[in-house]
Amino acid sequence: MARPDKAAAVAELADQFSKSAAAVLTEYRGLTVKDLKALRRALGENATYAVTKNTLTTIAARQAGIEGLDETLAGPTAIAFISGDVATVAKGLRDFAKANPHLVIKAGVMDGRVLDADSVRKLADLESREVLLAKLAGAMNGNLAKAVGLFAAPLSQAARALDALKSQKQAGETPATDAAPAAEATTDAADAASE
Repeated sequence: MARPDKAAAVAELADQFSKSAAAVLTEYRGLTVKDLKALRRALGENATYAVTKNTLTTIAARQAGIEGLDETLAGPTAIAFISGDVATVAKGLRDFAKANPHLVIKAGVMDGRVLDADSVRKLADLESREVLLAKLAGAMNGNLAKAVGLFAAPLSQAARALDALKSQKQAGETPATDAAPAAEATTDAADAASE
């Protein structure tokens, strides 16, 4: 391969590292072409899966500002550049690796940080973005309903008290005040003292 071709390949890889939401590095030794096609189909439109040269990937990662991939770039490497939901693609890779033990997840890159294989598997255990947003919306809706109830309670209590006073006044009754119980308590105390 000529030098300009290598420079173009490095530039393309660096661009993919920069533009992707995340990237997962895998070892594909032992997978057939048919298996790789099935993997690409399983990832769908959320990711691209490409076999790369380790030396070019190391240079491209450095150009993209990613340090620490050197240790994982040994043996045949293919990278899944994720443009959509990271958890969905990580699940697809994990599930494919379970069915095809030749696919080994080596590491990942997310937000410019290198992730080990266990962290990538933890990403796969996350629920999809839509499910997490639905749960968040449900929690916020429940808390808002509680807040409305808390704010409305004093107003409704005041309205009921005013309505009761209005009903008593219309019926001709004297509304009970705090002075009446205090007067009764004073009379009871005087009676107790005289006995």
